[in-house]
Amino acid sequence: MTENSIRVLLKHARQMLTPISDSPTLDAELLLAHCIDKDRAYLHTWPENQPESEQRNCFQTLLEKRLKDIPVAYLLGKQAFWTLNLIVTEDVLIPRPETELLVETALELIEGTDQPRILDMGTGTGAIALALACERPDAFIIACDNSPKALSIARKNAEIHGLTDKVSMVLSDWFSEIDGKNFDLIVSNPPYIDPGDAHLSGSIRHEPQSALVSADNGMSDIQTIIKNSSAFLKPAGWLILEHGYQQGEAVCIELQKHGFRSSQTRLDYADNPRVSLGQKDS
Repeated sequence: MTENSIRVLLKHARQMLTPISDSPTLDAELLLAHCIDKDRAYLHTWPENQPESEQRNCFQTLLEKRLKDIPVAYLLGKQAFWTLNLIVTEDVLIPRPETELLVETALELIEGTDQPRILDMGTGTGAIALALACERPDAFIIACDNSPKALSIARKNAEIHGLTDKVSMVLSDWFSEIDGKNFDLIVSNPPYIDPGDAHLSGSIRHEPQSALVSADNGMSDIQTIIKNSSAFLKPAGWLILEHGYQQGEAVCIELQKHGFRSSQTRLDYADNPRVSLGQKDS
């Protein structure tokens, strides 16, 4: 077995990553495939091939960063979401599979609406807004964020996927700079983690805390969005929010408190309460 073959490099990488990663094999393959500019299938098809010295150095550098618990998406500079491959940097939250439930729910609610008006709050990479724009090219979509750096990433992602004319990016602290009050749908994956949550000591500590953490047991930003959404929704418009697995009941209570009807919580792919929604009165 050749010392610098793909097979050996992956074996050693798996051994290194096992103590710190739940998916050491996947992590190793993604990082090596990135360094040699091939897909993962190549690694299994040509396991005896030897990457060049520069490629091996690249792999070693990324492994050392991964051993510091830096997420793979940041090391690769990209993350898959819906049908999109998105640029990610440490200025934005890494899009997660469970957030696709937000997209699915949004598409369901606007299915019978022609040219729906949609507001995506706290857009980050632009994942939600761009996924909706792909599926509903007739939609008018505004995506806002209070981080100029995040909006820059979202704009780059829109450009890469040819969606710059489909999604308007707005620098706004929630509703502060939003014009127009006739949206069919408001959707958001806001910060919802309590500042004292133990999970913040894990790998998510590398992600922007402003996109993760919210006061009042993680409910502060959710409450702000719910309190102000009615004024920006059309009659019978919908508000959809992602939240923590333990917050579904509290979010529905908040929705009802502010006059939303038909409030409900939906489970993500791991059967955790993840998305809650409510409808403005007609």
